[in-house]
Amino acid sequence: MENLLHLDYIVFELWGYPMSFIEIFGTLTGLVTVWLAARNNIYTWPFGLVNVSSFFVIFWQVNLYADMFLQLYFFAMSVYGWIYWHRQKNAMRKISLVSNRKRFWTFLWMVVLTLLLGFVISRINIWLPSIFKKPAAYPYFDAYTTVLSIVATVWMARRVIESWVLWILVDIVAIVLYYLKGIKLVSIEYFIYMIMSTYGLVAWIKEYKHERALLVKLKNRFL
Repeated sequence: MENLLHLDYIVFELWGYPMSFIEIFGTLTGLVTVWLAARNNIYTWPFGLVNVSSFFVIFWQVNLYADMFLQLYFFAMSVYGWIYWHRQKNAMRKISLVSNRKRFWTFLWMVVLTLLLGFVISRINIWLPSIFKKPAAYPYFDAYTTVLSIVATVWMARRVIESWVLWILVDIVAIVLYYLKGIKLVSIEYFIYMIMSTYGLVAWIKEYKHERALLVKLKNRFL
């Protein structure tokens, strides 16, 4: 089982690129997770649990430590999102927007936290050499995708439209980052994520407008 989870466990080669089992498995479950999220389907969360477990193993092996720790957060948030969506399944209005004020403060905090986390990750092999034997790869870009993913996950669990915007911003950087680290299948996966996130953004906006229109009709009916 341990060998099966290693990036060196190659299933086949595609155009000269070795396809490991864990990378294939993580990619497929990740695509299903995003597809279900774009369709506002609650089963996105259990698939997400499997996906983040796979990516924890992958990121550990390629020294992307911020992304590795992020998977633990994703795991907890997937449980939270599953419970939250289940409880809210009968709510009339499921999708929302955040205020301009909240957008500003969220952006500011994301910048600050990215810089702080990037610094910590860049020094983690010095502070904890017995655990992290190699220096972190691209620590600040790794921190960027981590911080934005944290906010995006919270907003997605609460069905906030802007979560998709953040996912798109994460995907753009992740495509390049994972390609440079040699996990090219994951890089391709994030390119597909970007396309699916764009679809999710459009779909949620349409649903939000539809819900708003229904609310307006109901108000007009009783006025």
